Amino acid sequence: MKSKNTSAGAAASADNVGGWTYILECLGGYYYVGSTKNLEARIRQHFLGRGANFTRKNPPLRLAYLEWFPRIAQAFYREKQLQGWSREKKMALINNQTELLPELAECQNSTHYLNRFKAPDPADGFSRNHNR
Repeated sequence: MKSKNTSAGAAASADNVGGWTYILECLGGYYYVGSTKNLEARIRQHFLGRGANFTRKNPPLRLAYLEWFPRIAQAFYREKQLQGWSREKKMALINNQTELLPELAECQNSTHYLNRFKAPDPADGFSRNHNR
């Protein structure tokens, strides 16, 4: 399991201050992203089938990643951020391959991906002056 900021989190979690963002690797190759104030209790709930509906249907295999934040709102924000990431980007984070994250963040849809190195054509209505 990869982790960030755990030493600060261990001390503060005893006071129920702050929160954790975590990624569970689940049956079927799925990832579940969550956040909580009480990591131990929440992970136990997931493994006992009393967590989220997703982990009831796709039982967790292991805690793959976690991060500590001094405020639970920050952990919740990070949870929502990670939930929007692709599977490949989550895997890079879990495997501590942070150098891959910028590349994996690029839009991969066909129109953007194929034209990412092409200069905008003024005939298409693009202009350098965006303050029209």
